[in-house]
Amino acid sequence: MYAVIRAGGKQYRVAPGDVIRVEKVGTGTNGHVEFPVLAVSGEEGQVGQQPDARVVGEVVGEGRGEKILVFHYKRKKQYKKLRGHRQDFTAVRIAEIAFGGQSFKAPDLPKKEAKPKKVKAEAAEEHEPKAKKAAAKKKSAPKKAAKKAGKKK
Repeated sequence: MYAVIRAGGKQYRVAPGDVIRVEKVGTGTNGHVEFPVLAVSGEEGQVGQQPDARVVGEVVGEGRGEKILVFHYKRKKQYKKLRGHRQDFTAVRIAEIAFGGQSFKAPDLPKKEAKPKKVKAEAAEEHEPKAKKAAAKKKSAPKKAAKKAGKKK
């Protein structure tokens, strides 16, 4: 089960649960976005247009792509221009594909549990009895300064 959608002037083949990066999209209601559908695949490999088809996605995150360098150059004219560009994107998880009275939903993501906080080492030492320190190390004799070389006559 998949659908072909249009977003940002490009076409994407998506299935429920897929995460895609599309051109920056304004979020709809509660972070859900609805895409125009070009084609839908049914059972047994049937692909076609459905007038009542809809694809709903939920916004996962937004960001900027990697930098692309654009270099313009004209030979023998001493003309060079270097520009950089980073394209904005929106990461969208396809939540549902619905058509013809059927609805195919993505499985729910497992909830992440918060990790328990670690107890500081100092607090742990307070609860445990302190062990006696081993015998103190013997101090070595201080180093003597090197003798200066005198002038020879």
